[in-house]
Amino acid sequence: MTSKSDKITMRETLQIHWRAFKDIRRYCPGAFSVSVLYGTAAALSPYVTVYLSARIINELAGARRLEVLGPLAILAVASGALLTFVTGALLRWKTAKEAEFLERKNRLFADKMLSMDFADIDKVETHDLRSQIAQSETWAGFGFYRFWDQFEKVAQGLAGILGAAVLTISLFTLPVPASAGTFTVLNRPAFIALLVLALAFTAALGPLCDNRAMDHLARCAENSRFGNRVFHGFGFLADDKGRGMDIRMYGQQKIARYYMEKESVFNNGSSALARACRGPIGIWAALGSCASAILTGLIYLFVCVKAWAGAFGVGSVTQYVGAVSALAKNMGVLIEAMGVLRSNVPFMRDIYQFLDIPNQMYQGSLTTEKRSDRQYEVEFQDVSFKYPGSSTWALRHVNIKFRVGRRMAVVGENGSGKTTFIKLLCRLYDPQEGHILLNGIDIRKYNYRDYMALFSVVFQDFQLLAQPLGANVAGAQDYDRTRAEKALIDAGFGERLAAMPAGLDTMLYKEFAEDGVDVSGGEAQKIAIARALYKDAPFIVLDEPTAALDPIAEAEIYAKFNDIAGDKTAVYISHRLSSCKFCDEIAVFDHGQVVQRGTHEQLLADETGKYAQLWHAQAQYYTEAPSPVEV
Repeated sequence: MTSKSDKITMRETLQIHWRAFKDIRRYCPGAFSVSVLYGTAAALSPYVTVYLSARIINELAGARRLEVLGPLAILAVASGALLTFVTGALLRWKTAKEAEFLERKNRLFADKMLSMDFADIDKVETHDLRSQIAQSETWAGFGFYRFWDQFEKVAQGLAGILGAAVLTISLFTLPVPASAGTFTVLNRPAFIALLVLALAFTAALGPLCDNRAMDHLARCAENSRFGNRVFHGFGFLADDKGRGMDIRMYGQQKIARYYMEKESVFNNGSSALARACRGPIGIWAALGSCASAILTGLIYLFVCVKAWAGAFGVGSVTQYVGAVSALAKNMGVLIEAMGVLRSNVPFMRDIYQFLDIPNQMYQGSLTTEKRSDRQYEVEFQDVSFKYPGSSTWALRHVNIKFRVGRRMAVVGENGSGKTTFIKLLCRLYDPQEGHILLNGIDIRKYNYRDYMALFSVVFQDFQLLAQPLGANVAGAQDYDRTRAEKALIDAGFGERLAAMPAGLDTMLYKEFAEDGVDVSGGEAQKIAIARALYKDAPFIVLDEPTAALDPIAEAEIYAKFNDIAGDKTAVYISHRLSSCKFCDEIAVFDHGQVVQRGTHEQLLADETGKYAQLWHAQAQYYTEAPSPVEV
């Protein structure tokens, strides 16, 4: 992930994680406070036990005074119990805060997705980047979670170093008596300085080796993300209810087994992660363990030699060995934590590359008129548009006006620009050329939310939530039940509603309720239409609204839709031209342009036109006589 020419500096490490600190604290107040408190308590608690144990052992090895031993024993037990209670309570608090943190940090991404321009949400690159961020966290915790986890270790390391230093100073200042002979060399400042340097170097060597192992782990991110994607894509294939029939009919489990055994990072012995674990990760981890063992040996050797020489009693051996070991350990924790944060930088870059995607769509400031007469007029003036990154015009020189309260159908072959036309109408995109006007004013000048409120749209790929039926229709938990019921009946869902066990309170799907009701594609589409009717916006747009319905159900919907729409301006996109016969006007799109406009009869009369061509192409499947059956 990080090339030699892209060195990660300590300054960048601190800056990017300081930004993360502020973002996380805003979304999850107190997350860092409890982390610091627990890390500090966990680091300092052992020193109290070490210190009091040393005092007790020294007394037992010396005068054995009961008046001294009694209070020391009581203090040791009481402080141990208190520290255990405090540390345990902080751990529980931290665990609860961690669960809150794991949920709330995702709000940062959710808020970004909800506030992002649709043009960016519609990009594959945006979703790929978000997926990479999620996968990096899933497979190795990189990103916000890794920072939060290491922040605790930084606090633990700093507190541990401070506590250990207090208990360790006397190890170097207590002199060996002159009677110790050659052992008095231990008193010399030069020897002490050399020893401290050796201990510091050995203490740092272990975590530095571990950091090198972490660097190699981070470099496997791309391979591991792909392996994790394979694992989640094929490892749980059998759990997907919708795939059950296909798996059995076509033996798709063989494909899943192949990928799990050959491509999964967990099973593929030749993957980059597996090779790294057998090679540099394993080697550096082993060297780190060796350095830790050497450090422990040096500590025991120095403390025991100095005690042998008479610098302090046997009880102090416990204190100094424990304190110096803890000092080295916490130095290692701090160094390792800083190394992990450095390895975390490329993943934090990904996060902020995503969060820093700018909103470029002008939001406008004019408020749309709240007209009781619904006299809104929308006009396309020489509008041209092509999708970002494409050199092909999706729409070219489109001129069209929506007459208030009328019904317009938009027809054409796949790829002719119909859906793009609707996206521009709803201002999900802005055109590169031309203008779209609302009551004579460029729609970019209107407040974006106000303008969006003018439209109710049923898209081809609409989505329903696993929530009560009424909440799905209203888009809210508190809603007008009478209005929601009417919208469902108008959309042709009345009989199904009457058969539902809890009416509007019936839970859709089974993700959150065992008694949830699964609805068919056609029923779901009727609910989506009802949702558009409930919004009661001046414009209603149906983008292939009846694609999942059978021809009879479709005919029923369209037969009554003129009454359903009322005084709304309705726009329909349809492939079935027979659905458009009732419309006041039909616009025929071809290669991004409006090539014909008129009523059904007018367009059909032009036998050389595109509409007539499409009409006859569809009609032949209904009007051709059946072929004679050979005997």
